[in-house]
Order: sequence, then C-alpha cells, then structure tokens
Amino acid sequence: MTHGDSVLPRRTAVVVFLAFAFAYFLSALVRAVTATLAPTLAQEFSLQAADLGLLAGGYFLGFAAMQLPLGTWLDRHGPRKVALAFLGVAVVGSLVFSVATGFSGLLAGRVLCGAGVSACLMAPLTGYRRWLTPTAQMRANSWMLMTGSLGMVASTLPVQWALPVLGWRPMFWALAVLIAVSMVVIAIWVPTWGSAAASRTPSAGQPPDAGTPLVAEGYGMVWRHAYFRRLAPLGFFVYGGMVAMQTLWAGPWMQRVAGYTPLESATGLFWINVSMLCTFWIWGMVNPWLLRKGYGPDRLMTLGLPLCLVVLLGIIVAGPAAGGGAWALFCVSCTFVSLSQPAVAMAFEQALAGRALSAYNLVIFAGVFVVQWGIGLAVDAFAAAGLATVPSFQAAMAVYLACNAGAYAWFLLKGQRHNAGQTPAP
Repeated sequence: MTHGDSVLPRRTAVVVFLAFAFAYFLSALVRAVTATLAPTLAQEFSLQAADLGLLAGGYFLGFAAMQLPLGTWLDRHGPRKVALAFLGVAVVGSLVFSVATGFSGLLAGRVLCGAGVSACLMAPLTGYRRWLTPTAQMRANSWMLMTGSLGMVASTLPVQWALPVLGWRPMFWALAVLIAVSMVVIAIWVPTWGSAAASRTPSAGQPPDAGTPLVAEGYGMVWRHAYFRRLAPLGFFVYGGMVAMQTLWAGPWMQRVAGYTPLESATGLFWINVSMLCTFWIWGMVNPWLLRKGYGPDRLMTLGLPLCLVVLLGIIVAGPAAGGGAWALFCVSCTFVSLSQPAVAMAFEQALAGRALSAYNLVIFAGVFVVQWGIGLAVDAFAAAGLATVPSFQAAMAVYLACNAGAYAWFLLKGQRHNAGQTPAP
C-alpha cells in the first residue's frame, strides 16, 4: 500500500479512516458499556458506589498507564504495528472480564481492556498528523470522536435490550471476536510507517536532534511546552470529566437522583450518546468554515466552555428535575474541549506528534479515572456524613464544578502569556 511518509490521496485516506474508525467504535463500546451494565453488575457482585467508580475507572487506569510508552512506540513504529499489538491485549481483556467470578476478576479484565484499546484513537491521530492536511486533521478528529459516540450509542439501548436474551458474559465473548476482526482490517488497509527522521517537518530554529525517539528528551519537550501546560487542566477536568459523566455517572444520577428505571436510564444514555454523535458530526462539517472565519481552537474553547459550567450548575440546582436531557446538554456543551486534541498535535512537529498526543491523552484519562472514582468516593463520604442520596450527589457534583471552573480560569490566564500557532485556514 501507499507508503505513509506524506499526505495520502483522498481515496486512500478515506479507507484508512474507516479501518481505524471500526476499531475505535469497538473501543468506545467497551469503554461505555459499564454504565449500562452497572445495575446488573452491582446486583450480581454486591458493588457499592465506590466499587462501581473503581471498576469503570479501572479501564481508564489501564488506558492511562500505557500512554507514555504508547507515544514513543507510535513515533518509532507507526500506527499500524502499535494498534495491532495493543488490540491483541484488548481481546484478552474482554475474555478475562467475561469469565470473572468476583470484583477482582472484573477489575483485571477492565484494566486489560483499557490498556488494549489505548491506541485506538492515538494511533490514527498520530497517522493523521503526517497523512492529512491541518484542516483535514481537525475534521478527522471530530469524525473519529463521532465514531466513538456511535460506539457509546451501541452500548446503551442495544445492550439493554440484548442483556436479558444473551447475558453480559456472551456479550464480551462477541466483543473479543469483533476486536480480532478489526485487527485484520487494520493489517490489510493501514499504510506502513517510515522513520521519524524522514517524516520531520523542519522548522526555524529547530535543533537537529529534536526528532529523536528517546523517551526522556521527547517527553521532556512535551511536558515543558507552554501550550501543553495551558491545556492540561482543561484536559484533566473538563475533557476527562465529560467522559466520566458520559460513561458512568450520568446513569447513576438518572436512577438514584431523578428516579429513572434501568430501562429509562439506558434510554437516557442512548440519547446522550446520539446527541454527542450528532455534535461531533457537525464539528467535522463546520471546522473548515470556522477556521476560514478566524475561529481557531483557542478562540472557540474560550467562547464555548462557559456553557458547560452554566449547564452543570443548573443540573446541581435542579437535582431530581435534571434527567437525561440535562446531561445530554452538558456533554454537548463540553465538546468544545475536544478541539484541544488536534491543537496539541499541530503545536508540535510531526516527529513528536505521537508523544504529544499520548501525553495529552494521559492527562485526559487520568482525569477520567480521578473524576469517576472521586465522585463515587465523594457521594459515599457525603452520605456517611448524614446527607440523603440526592444532596450527596449534588454536593459531589458541586466539587466537580469547582474543579472545572478552576481549569477554565487557568486556560484564560495562561492564554495571556502564550498562544498556539494558528491552524492554517483551508
């Protein structure tokens, strides 16, 4: 197939996108399915709120643990080889989860699944940094996230309907088979990868050895980068928190605060994910037009992110009156932060793109783990202090809101000192 050292022809780029999109669809389904299965797993294994938070967060713990080596391997070996190796681990994780007889087995399966699918977004985004033009990268990023939302849609009502018929264990057997199929698709369709040195985009004042794959130097450059530091708190709390709500806590809120039945909760999650799917599709369509009008990622995040703070405050105040529609509005209003991912990639040269993206993804998914588990701990702690269920959830979400507001304030303050390079308009 066409060698992956330059921008791909349109037809080849579409084929590569579809190959990666199939794997990312499955990774999102695996990620989000715990929200739908939470009542079943809680009943079968007698899980508390903190246990559910740790179980869902275990996926992200495994995911985050692989990000630093993943970035180096992506820059060195390319998306195709790395994605295939990691997806093999996801197959094993799905099988381990399916045969678990206790909480420790469930947790081990989730950690392996998280580690195994940790390349499903970073691998294509690293490839897109080399294979696509800057504006095409913005569009492809949004449409990859749309594919992920489609996977999350599949994890809600379809899973809820199939649960009484199949049971949750056969579902994970089927997932293992589908992940194996995605490995075959990637092996056939995705281009090979040239050396990091061959792919470098020279820039003025760039030191001659900046493309070295050494972990210490590569990640040192990423961590010290002013733009990376500016975005890190947003990635941790806002982006990570959006995923935490979408994949876990929106479900328990709808059941324990708003009084939904499990089926109503699954329906609510279904529409949350449909709304996210539509939003990311729209982002992919309008990004080139917005860039032509001068609305780059920084400007859009500055203008748009206050919306999610206002919506979350409304959810907290409304309490039981805030159901699936309110959480859908919150998740949609958070999608402005998704523009930070391609912005981070384009702030670095091609030879560092894998490490820059993986480092930022580490920040995001460390945030998912902390927010998922932290809210569970906070709900239990407030309940132990004497608060009823509804006030406990409201208090926990108020703490989360304060963290989001602080992250946005940091983004604004750091923006006075540093601005990322402008994304070229189409």
